[in-house]
Amino acid sequence: MKYSEMYTDADGETHFRDVEVEFSLVDVAPPAAPMNISDFRSAKEVAFIVNPPGWDGGWHPAPSVGHVFVLQGEMEVEVSDGEIRRFPQGSVWLHRDLTGKGHDSRVVSDDAAVLAMVKMNES
Repeated sequence: MKYSEMYTDADGETHFRDVEVEFSLVDVAPPAAPMNISDFRSAKEVAFIVNPPGWDGGWHPAPSVGHVFVLQGEMEVEVSDGEIRRFPQGSVWLHRDLTGKGHDSRVVSDDAAVLAMVKMNES
């Protein structure tokens, strides 16, 4: 599994990179069968977000390090180096662009974008 990460370089420009999640077969919840599971990461909070069709967030840095899960609809995110990625239902990205120019995000689906944001215990 992969997710997209937004980050800021030393010049304040934001970029995307792909992050591969590694899984291990672990006996997590006996007597259930073993599961392929990633390492756990510590999180602070979770919130649900609903953005209507046509919503545009404008350019801004991320408010905190956090994973965004697209539950419904489709988002488009542009970083300052000009790359644009679309995130349909089922997609995940990680905000890590806390400084610099940030990113612009917008709803590109005909229906609302329903998101879950999990703030992480890291910067």
